[in-house]
Amino acid sequence: MSLGDALYLHPPEARNAGQTQEKGLIKDMADLTGKVAIVVGASSGMGEATARTYVAAGAKVVLAARGADKLAALAEELGENALACATDARDAEAARALVEQTMAVFGRVDILAYVTGTNIPDRALRVLTEETWEMMLGTNLTGAFHCTKAALPVMREQSAGLIIYVSSGCVQKPDASGVSYQATKHGMVGLAHGTFQEEKENGVRTCVIFPGLTDTPLVLKRPVPTPPEVVAQALMPQDVADACLFVAALPARAYVPELVLLPAGLS
Repeated sequence: MSLGDALYLHPPEARNAGQTQEKGLIKDMADLTGKVAIVVGASSGMGEATARTYVAAGAKVVLAARGADKLAALAEELGENALACATDARDAEAARALVEQTMAVFGRVDILAYVTGTNIPDRALRVLTEETWEMMLGTNLTGAFHCTKAALPVMREQSAGLIIYVSSGCVQKPDASGVSYQATKHGMVGLAHGTFQEEKENGVRTCVIFPGLTDTPLVLKRPVPTPPEVVAQALMPQDVADACLFVAALPARAYVPELVLLPAGLS
């Protein structure tokens, strides 16, 4: 079985089975030993699942998010290959400090995974304010820009690096997720592809992953609750983590510009 063959959706019975990365096939075939990854958004949801999966695959992982307590607990659980670094990616200096701390402890940055984002209940254009627009822009897009800018000098020096941006399925199929959410998630696509065009000669690759509905805390921020029977068919965070691992485990000669991951039952 190839690495690509191992990319799959977990069966429904695994949905509430705890740490689902232990049930994944892909982690048994992907080896990130010797790699150093920064995972932004590691305190919950897709980001936490990605951090756990990278550590299980042998990587040294820097856990970044604003929730210092959650990061510290996760780092303690994951052991010596995980480092907690509380970071507000909306702050350019904080993003630079994140990369500097990674270099000081682990000496390199092979993978930057921006697996964070937010949305708001009051998302319709008629009620969206300048303040909420700026908050959405800062978290979903500007933070990705700051982290990209901070990591690129290291990756150029290494002549190698991979940046993974987790966007949203709403880019392919516009929905009612709100104009600020859709605009920022579209913006990540431009950031990713523009970065690749400028940096490919330096060995830097980018990938944008577009997950459909995923059972994460973000679902709770919808203005109208999602029916339980719909959530039951959603992707799990581990599915997105497996996609992040698939891309990260490919050799440097392989470029995956975009990867769409949708829940089969809702497509």
